[in-house]
Amino acid sequence: MTASNSEASGSFRCTIAPWLSVRGGARAVEFYKSAFGAAEVFRLEDPDGGVVARLSVDGAEFWVSDESPEDGNVSPAQASGTSVRMILTVASPDAALASAVKAGAREIHPVAEEHGWRVGRIADPFGHHWEIGRQLGD
Repeated sequence: MTASNSEASGSFRCTIAPWLSVRGGARAVEFYKSAFGAAEVFRLEDPDGGVVARLSVDGAEFWVSDESPEDGNVSPAQASGTSVRMILTVASPDAALASAVKAGAREIHPVAEEHGWRVGRIADPFGHHWEIGRQLGD
């Protein structure tokens, strides 16, 4: 397998979609809908209330599910932090960050111009950190 699969696969598009493990998957789905305007693309619920969902923010997809420590999938709360930071690139970082805070996120850094970007940072209620911004000149 090479970095580019376009020759062998025709119109196949390679993607990378992060999968966030959380405590309270159903609540997390509702938070991302409210905070980022996410749409549910796919959802499974188990009898115990656990959720696996694929969400889309203007075509950018990510997955959310309840943590499953027995499989090594732990939430930031279980791990005492997170090793991954999400980057959400949007037309209006100020509005997106304000929407996330209104929905329950905690602002870490206000939106400002840094390193050629207009960017701010929040922690969502489930412990995941999000950079919300856009490259200047876009």
